[in-house]
Amino acid sequence: MLIPSEIQTHSAEETEALGVALASLMLSDSALPRFVALYGDLGVGKTAFVRGFTSKIAPTSRVKSPTFALVNEYKGEKLSVFHFDMYRIEDEDELYSIGFYDYADRRGICLVEWSENIEESLPDSYIRVEIVKDSQTDVDSRKLTISKVE
Repeated sequence: MLIPSEIQTHSAEETEALGVALASLMLSDSALPRFVALYGDLGVGKTAFVRGFTSKIAPTSRVKSPTFALVNEYKGEKLSVFHFDMYRIEDEDELYSIGFYDYADRRGICLVEWSENIEESLPDSYIRVEIVKDSQTDVDSRKLTISKVE
């Protein structure tokens, strides 16, 4: 996988495989930011992508959407994955109350679903992953656009 990339998937398993590929790339390239901002509508596969990503770093973890917890931590041998869901976050005070800014100082990688809700609070440099449904006939078809923002 190269950044930037635009990739088509046709199943949740293919979307998970892209998560694995990005995690592998980030583990091999320490110059890449340790923050992944996920964009996309409800049900496009953001959590599937995170599931694949996390399987590379914390393979024994069971990934689930942190919609109600706001953040789930998956501990790997060398790094942790901090999986956020910003769907219901309404302002900066809520980010402070969940300790969002403290996670950047910890040894791990942040993956943030619904990043469009916290645009002004994203770090200066991050990996952007946008997932969109792109077919009216193939309900599992997705287009993933992965880029580095600086």
